[in-house]
Amino acid sequence: MTKFKRVLLKLSGESLAGAQGHGIDVDRLNAYARQIKEVCEMGVEVGIVIGGGNIFRGLSGAGRGFDRVKGDQMGMCATVINSLALSSALEAVGVKNRVLTAIRMEPVGEFYTKWKAISALQQGEVVIMSGGTGNPYFTTDTASALRGIEIEADVMLKGTRVDGVYTADPEKDTSATKFSEISYDEIYNRGLKVMDLTATTLCKENGLPIYVFNMDVEGNLRRVMAGEPIGTLVKN
Repeated sequence: MTKFKRVLLKLSGESLAGAQGHGIDVDRLNAYARQIKEVCEMGVEVGIVIGGGNIFRGLSGAGRGFDRVKGDQMGMCATVINSLALSSALEAVGVKNRVLTAIRMEPVGEFYTKWKAISALQQGEVVIMSGGTGNPYFTTDTASALRGIEIEADVMLKGTRVDGVYTADPEKDTSATKFSEISYDEIYNRGLKVMDLTATTLCKENGLPIYVFNMDVEGNLRRVMAGEPIGTLVKN
């Protein structure tokens, strides 16, 4: 038995860069593929949204003089590159999957619809949903919230490089303490940066819980599915 039947897994583009700090670290990519395979073998239906910050981030591009809309479109393309890389890694370990894109990009990927995604999940395929929301000014966190709600996921799993939500940034404040569970309202009140405000509001208003955990420790995704309390649950 697993804690969740259908999940939306949000992966960080920055984490995909690994120790090199940019691009795609093949070892990290393959470790992600192995973890995803583990939970698929447990019978979990897995939808994935992956960021593009290891290649290009639209908002930081705008700060360097790029047009914001074009910068965000470049960021969407970066998420497609990461999604194709993950798709290839999953295929290499025998996991059936398909890449859907928020903007038309055939034959790179199929155009996303909710019903196409759910049908593929029910057939046992991992569904990688790329291109963000297809619109500028929205982050991949917001895309994750939107896709999680659309595919009727039980939870959004936010795989990061920290093991949960803390009172402060644990990488900067050694006295920060970790929450095992926290409400959306407390996140607002404390000003904690779990996700951007749009994404958090979408989850709150539609009752989609978020589980924050460290995806960079191999085996952690399986532990979450088994119900081990290794991260932080965010809910109403």
